[in-house]
Amino acid sequence: MAIKVGMVSLGCSKNQVDAEIMLSKINSAGYELCTDSGLCDVVIVNTCGFIESAKTEAIENILEFVTLKNEGRIKAIIVTGCLSERYREEVAKELPEVDAVVGIGSNADIVDIIGRVLNGERVVTFGNKEDLPLDGQRIISNLPFFAYLKIAEGCDNRCTYCAIPMIRGNFRSRTIENIVAEAKTLARNGVKELIVIAQDITRYGLDLYGERRLPALLDALCAIDGIEWIRLLYTYPDEISDELIDCIASQPKIVKYLDIPLQHISDNVLRAMNRRGSSAEIRAMIQKLRQRIPGIVLRTTFIVGFPGETEEDFEELCEFVRDTRFERLGCFAYSAEEDTPAAAFENQIDEEVKQRRCEVLMDEQLTCAENFCESMVGQTLDVIVEGYDRYASSCFGRSVYDSPDIDPKVFFTTPEAITAGDIVKVKITDWMDYDLIGETEV
Repeated sequence: MAIKVGMVSLGCSKNQVDAEIMLSKINSAGYELCTDSGLCDVVIVNTCGFIESAKTEAIENILEFVTLKNEGRIKAIIVTGCLSERYREEVAKELPEVDAVVGIGSNADIVDIIGRVLNGERVVTFGNKEDLPLDGQRIISNLPFFAYLKIAEGCDNRCTYCAIPMIRGNFRSRTIENIVAEAKTLARNGVKELIVIAQDITRYGLDLYGERRLPALLDALCAIDGIEWIRLLYTYPDEISDELIDCIASQPKIVKYLDIPLQHISDNVLRAMNRRGSSAEIRAMIQKLRQRIPGIVLRTTFIVGFPGETEEDFEELCEFVRDTRFERLGCFAYSAEEDTPAAAFENQIDEEVKQRRCEVLMDEQLTCAENFCESMVGQTLDVIVEGYDRYASSCFGRSVYDSPDIDPKVFFTTPEAITAGDIVKVKITDWMDYDLIGETEV
């Protein structure tokens, strides 16, 4: 009987791609992949370790499997991903029930590691971060008609609140040829939507080519038969060039949706965060995007309660959100992360104040989100079908303005026979709880 291996992958889409590469290696080695981790012989927890809430989630998952192991229901637990890379020996020491603690630079050895733990060996290994596989065969773990396309790894931006450079290493791009080859394989396997990701996609190519090459890469991806949508996540505001804007505007396959994590708008806070670009430059960039790409939907995230953030700084942020009317917005209360410069700053903000500011900012955003939903009524949107909700008695999917897992859905009725992955035109007739409601056009 084949050994069953399951995986729980936590955190961001970049971590998901790492998991999918490992899953393909495990499958090719003859292990049976099992989606119910409680029924597996070996469970791999691919962790996130970015902020405190993510670390807590990772540890809770690990402890659940420790309980199953103690009950004799699973044989071995392997921990990899950002938590194990960041805390290394601490994870190995504090979680003795875990059979392997694997840094991201050792992901390529996952098959060997499984064999070693099944033979009773405890493995604690941390390869060079730069040895993390950036490409390779993958088993797509989400709906089969879209895939995340990781074009680079690591980060050189050195924001004072962020541990990513310590965890993932310096920024390193894949070649255009390598990325395009993967995208063609994905298209042949039925992928219609590519979601371009990295810690900072706008920096793409600088390390390899001596210049930013994202527009050239996007042009090459748009030429691939079978790919119908290309979505861009994680763009750095001061790197959004005129060339990139022209590329987004002119290429019909690139959906008019852009993720730009701004983090703040106060110059005082931006400087403390070590973010490049001033408040005035951010505002000018947004105005340029709105003018040159009519109808573009902008997603952003902000951090509130950063050390030294005054009430004036916070009010400036609230006013900016009211004025800019972001269609999609998320907010995080600042989390002091060990070994980051900001964790040692004076004027740390009380937790209660941070949470209150987070709630206030999201209340400001509610009106913007409601206005956006109302503006969609009467419009016809391209929607990629995801499934059927029998409770709502309607199909559902995502419009061009919705990224998987983070944005709302479109629920719609249709007289036609459709299947998951079809792209249909839906006329929006109403909305509820930020989900749009409509019907297909005949």
